[in-house]
Amino acid sequence: MAKVLCVLYDDPKGGHPTSYARDTVPRIDRYPGGQLAPTPHGTDFTPGHLLGSVSGELGLRAFLESRGHTLVVTSDKDGAGCAFDRELVDADVVISQPFWPAYLTAERIAAAKNLKLAITAGIGSDHVDLDAAITHGVTVAEVTYSNSISVAEHIVMMTLALVRDYLPAHRTALDGGWDIADCVARSYDLEGMHVGTVAAGRIGLAVLRRLAPFDVTLHYTDRHRLPAETEKELGLVFHPTTADMVPHCDVVTINAPLHPETEGLFNDELLALMRRGAYLINTARARIVDRQAVVRALETGQLAGYAGDVWYPQPAPADHPWRTMPHHGMTPHISGSTLSAQTRYAAGTREILESWLDGTPIRDEYLIAGHGGLAGAGAHSYAIGTKA
Repeated sequence: MAKVLCVLYDDPKGGHPTSYARDTVPRIDRYPGGQLAPTPHGTDFTPGHLLGSVSGELGLRAFLESRGHTLVVTSDKDGAGCAFDRELVDADVVISQPFWPAYLTAERIAAAKNLKLAITAGIGSDHVDLDAAITHGVTVAEVTYSNSISVAEHIVMMTLALVRDYLPAHRTALDGGWDIADCVARSYDLEGMHVGTVAAGRIGLAVLRRLAPFDVTLHYTDRHRLPAETEKELGLVFHPTTADMVPHCDVVTINAPLHPETEGLFNDELLALMRRGAYLINTARARIVDRQAVVRALETGQLAGYAGDVWYPQPAPADHPWRTMPHHGMTPHISGSTLSAQTRYAAGTREILESWLDGTPIRDEYLIAGHGGLAGAGAHSYAIGTKA
């Protein structure tokens, strides 16, 4: 029998919800491009409920225990003697989320003698040392596409919030003010601007499609160029590198995975190439940008705004400089954990577990590492050398 260790974020401060704002969430059967949404043999949860916190358990307990397996759920993942380290020693499967990542470092993987499968409930597996996973024969899988559109919607929201300077204006309303001049002194129209994405995969392309109706000029850079018909449909301008693209853009959104080629990409030198007063949106991974370089660019006015929901480490400490830097629109890592998305990534996690426990192949699009190397979606998105 298997021991499954699941690391999830804490329940709401007021306790796990007993009622919800909506009764249902839309059912998604296929994603753009035709990929099937998760298709587990069964589920033991209500769609639209809070599944990603400790009490939600991703809806897995009844399924696993009915088969005689053990499920351990914790939010205690960091620091000496944490529950994650204590339970990891004899765990067969580890499940984690990008929003509350249990960092599977090389040291932790080496200590976990029984570990065979690491699942990301969501997308983005850079909290796993992929080299170490491959060396130790640990399969890494994630629920590809489950929350990609959720993140794309968040990017569009943050783009408009920055360009229109929405957050300070909302604060004025909350504070009882009516200071029109102050509210509009940094507010612009998105119409007519140039918007570029670093990477045009599932999330990046979804952002481009959603921004096209705003009458902007769209740019992108990617290791894999999009089909000519897609470029023509959206009027896309392709650039071979990020450095080639950013001087042309008023808004840049980062949608690339974290790996050795992207870590630290947005440093002082690259930020200096951007248009003065440009906006930078990062819902990918925090380490793709230089933390202090972003602060400096906002303080000098090189950047007019920075928004995102990814930090390093996660959760971010209270004194993280991004909490107090000027003109930011940061949120905790929430873009891909809407209640709608949780329905999909919980179902996808169940599907992956069913396949593994039954000895049947895990969907190729879910695989990140396996069979002695990068595999499936991981071979397309990651590079060897990705460290937790």
